[in-house]
Amino acid sequence: MDELATLALSLVEESFIASSGPGGQNVNKVATAVQLRLNVYALRLDPQVYQRLKTLAGSRMTAKGELVLTARRFRTQEANRADGRERLLELLAEAQNLPVKRAKSRLNRVGKEQRLQGKKLRGTVKAGRGKVTLD
Repeated sequence: MDELATLALSLVEESFIASSGPGGQNVNKVATAVQLRLNVYALRLDPQVYQRLKTLAGSRMTAKGELVLTARRFRTQEANRADGRERLLELLAEAQNLPVKRAKSRLNRVGKEQRLQGKKLRGTVKAGRGKVTLD
């Protein structure tokens, strides 16, 4: 685990809430879902990484810079807690990945001529679809 992940897990606040997920009658008695809150500003991320994280998080990021994740997939607190932490770390790791720059494709002269020829052909086909006049 890298230092950012360790820092994030040390700063995360957990609270258990009532879940609507699996658990049968148990969901009415035990708060099995976990809500993780992480102050993103405390991580001191690079501006580009922060921007990517904000985009990836979407509505899970609050205006105050808190990342809120709710894990309720499993029946137990422990499983939901592990699932929430894993999802948080995946989100942070994905935000750190630089997007691959797209290389511009270059068309050679022959390819360009073929493309323009095809466009001309389509144009003549469409031009032939005009209104029919009775002359």
